[in-house]
Amino acid sequence: MNSSDGARLLYLSILLVAVVSPVLIGRRGSLGRTAQQFGIWVLIFLGFIAVYGLWPDLKRSLLPRAAVEVAGGVELRVAEDGHFYADILVNGQPVTFLLDTGASEIVLSPADARKVGFDPAELTFSGQASTANGTVTSAPVKLDSLALGPYEDRNLNASVNGAEMDNSLLGMSYLRRYQLTFTGSTLRLVR
Repeated sequence: MNSSDGARLLYLSILLVAVVSPVLIGRRGSLGRTAQQFGIWVLIFLGFIAVYGLWPDLKRSLLPRAAVEVAGGVELRVAEDGHFYADILVNGQPVTFLLDTGASEIVLSPADARKVGFDPAELTFSGQASTANGTVTSAPVKLDSLALGPYEDRNLNASVNGAEMDNSLLGMSYLRRYQLTFTGSTLRLVR
């Protein structure tokens, strides 16, 4: 927990005391019922904290990273973490990619590889890649199709990462097919 999280927890605790105190003072006579209601409020408060803490993950799963078609291309909005993500159909299956200009190629996480029809246990991890987290093994694969908005490409080279990853990466081997334009919080991809 960092100092920002501690400050938020303190704020929410003070808010809980402010909400519950009048109830406790007004019901001094019926202590059992007051304790029950206090327990309910505590559960509501804990539920609020849980939703608040999990909101970025919930938002990511509930709100897809859709590529919006605009005249002459596709637009993506920046995520709260400052990165651009896109939900792309790979071999007909939706996969969330992090657009990564620092990655050389299309890299699938083992989980996404399974989703699009590759069994990592049956792949040959003969390649190596240097990442910010060190050297990892990779297995070359061929994607039958990859569709971003109105654009569909076939028979693309990619690799499956030998280690787990949060997201698959859409690297330069694919991104160089587009002209990329950053405007504020929007990324436009035009062919």
